[in-house]
Amino acid sequence: MSHTLGIRQAQKQKTRQALLDAALGLLAEQSLSSLGLREVTRAVGVAPTAFYRHFRSTADLGVALVEEALGSLHPMVRTTVSTAGDSEERIVRAVELIAAYVAAHPAHVRFIARERHGGVQPVREAIRDQLARFAEEVKVEIAKDPEAAGWSDDDLLMLANLYVDQMLITACLFLEALESPDAPKEEMEQVTQVVTRRLRLINVGRGHWLD
Repeated sequence: MSHTLGIRQAQKQKTRQALLDAALGLLAEQSLSSLGLREVTRAVGVAPTAFYRHFRSTADLGVALVEEALGSLHPMVRTTVSTAGDSEERIVRAVELIAAYVAAHPAHVRFIARERHGGVQPVREAIRDQLARFAEEVKVEIAKDPEAAGWSDDDLLMLANLYVDQMLITACLFLEALESPDAPKEEMEQVTQVVTRRLRLINVGRGHWLD
């Protein structure tokens, strides 16, 4: 009996993942607000009624995609802003990690970039909540830095949000470069130079904030 339940659960999870993957593929060319569940189920090859065994609505599916896209990134974000190494090493590490993630998951980055200010409120809220979690985690990391001595909690959170916003902007810039029809490699290198300078500027300002 337990073996049969295990098989059913595995099949259910497989179908759920297939629906997520199909939706992500369809969202390459449209926004979530225009996506129909029949499009998704047709792409998977299941009946429309099967959709509701996994998601309450397309908005619910969108929230699941947010979790899939951002939920696993928390360890990476903490590594990105870790106090290990000097400021230049941290910047290089951050840019390399973001570039690698975009190269591995371009569809997820595209989805987040489009839906962050999209027309589906539960998805906007899910993205906002994930970014707020990132900011809190970044704040904890940068508070460990000797340079953070004397900073107020509000100022640390402000700086953390600045880093998180820059990470998201960087990911979007890398995505645009990656999808460049002309010279993606050269575009990626140019983005690396630009975002490295921006992070250096943030660090310079950080060092003089208490002045």
